[in-house]
Amino acid sequence: MGSREGYRDYFKVLGVDRHANTETIKKSFRTLARKYHPDVNPGNKQAEAKFKEITEAYEVLSDPEKRKRYDQFGKFWNQSGNTSPSGFDVDFGQYGNFDEFINELLGRFGGPRSATGFPTGIPNNVPRSALNLDAEVQVRLSFSEAFHGTERTLSVNQERVKVRIPQGIRSGSRLRLQGKGNFQPGTGRRGDLYLNLEVTAHELWKLDGNTIRANLPVSMDELVLGTTIKVLIPDGEAEVTIPPCTTPGKSLRLKGKGWPLKNGRGDLILMLSVQFPDKWSNEELELLRQLQRIRSDDPRQSWSKSACI
Repeated sequence: MGSREGYRDYFKVLGVDRHANTETIKKSFRTLARKYHPDVNPGNKQAEAKFKEITEAYEVLSDPEKRKRYDQFGKFWNQSGNTSPSGFDVDFGQYGNFDEFINELLGRFGGPRSATGFPTGIPNNVPRSALNLDAEVQVRLSFSEAFHGTERTLSVNQERVKVRIPQGIRSGSRLRLQGKGNFQPGTGRRGDLYLNLEVTAHELWKLDGNTIRANLPVSMDELVLGTTIKVLIPDGEAEVTIPPCTTPGKSLRLKGKGWPLKNGRGDLILMLSVQFPDKWSNEELELLRQLQRIRSDDPRQSWSKSACI
């Protein structure tokens, strides 16, 4: 890289002075390599170029013969010995993780390995962080899809993946598809795919734990006289009985008609609210006038006793 593109100050590249010993150079290289490694900077071409640059600098300065020629001949060091750095079109995919690559490099350029697998002088308790090949994708579901379950076909790494989403899924749930994540080139290894699920709000049904809640519009006469009506629910129809003299705001519970669970269902709660017509017929208005004349109850009786302070 340096020998092909021109002279580079390898000491400056590694951030050490010209009299730095092997251990100092090795320590600086390890620090910089961790900072600019492609695994830490995915898709960052500048970081990848910097990583190759510090790797080339370490290869030269860690080799006694190459460093001697570099110190002696400067930018012409490589012409003096008819040898060159080994090239840095590195296949990162052949390594399981960052430390595996660094330790291989330190062993190849910096002397023999110890029995631990690290080059001599490198501590054997350096943490090893595995390469993460997992992938994540956001999936938005309608209330109906989450309630009933559904299938989705996703495009992952140019592959179409069919996913079965079970019924009763909730916002914030996470599904794992084993072996459907990112590939590691050259090894055949593949991570997992995680689906982060979001359920969109419904205009009528509101999920509250395992309970579905909704406002049920009813007429004034249905509340006063009582009745049995058929209403639509998320998975069909249900009969609802309204007792006579029911007040607005009262809730009716339909057991086992709520959110799907692994074993059974939650409940469905309907809060009754009076729905007045946009337009009254003449007959309805006449009946209301009769009610007005014969009504015995004062709706503001309690108000009258408490309003003055």
